[in-house]
Amino acid sequence: MKPLLKNKLFSLALSVQQASRHPIPVRATLRRWALAALKNNVEVTLRFVDAREGRELNRHFRGKDYATNVLTFSYGKNDFGRKDNIVRGDIVLCMPVLLREAGARRKPWRAHCAHLVVHGLLHLQGYDHENDRDAKKMETRETAILAHLGYPDPYFDSFRE
Repeated sequence: MKPLLKNKLFSLALSVQQASRHPIPVRATLRRWALAALKNNVEVTLRFVDAREGRELNRHFRGKDYATNVLTFSYGKNDFGRKDNIVRGDIVLCMPVLLREAGARRKPWRAHCAHLVVHGLLHLQGYDHENDRDAKKMETRETAILAHLGYPDPYFDSFRE
């Protein structure tokens, strides 16, 4: 893990893994996106994968036999008896799916990547979209964070994450 990075209220320990042949944003950009989404102290690994690994993970952990754009694995707070109030987890982004979706929406891939990083971090911190009320809350938060980062509303078109 890299040293803790600070936003005004919360700390971020960020690790980035590239297991994809596709280029990914630089660490500083990923850090900026992640910091904008914090509402807790977080230790997270962002892992960028190709379709094979994305499909294997989705099949193994969700029972769905296809690669999806983002998967979030939360390890909860206070692991191993620690009382440090840190949210820990991994976020896996599948670059071929991310790039295909961005192209289909005619959006810059970096804007879509920012959205998926924010989306994954919100999941890690307890947001969900299993029902309409929770989805609206999560989408509103995502839209506000992305606007702060200078990106348009990711839900403006009809395609949903």
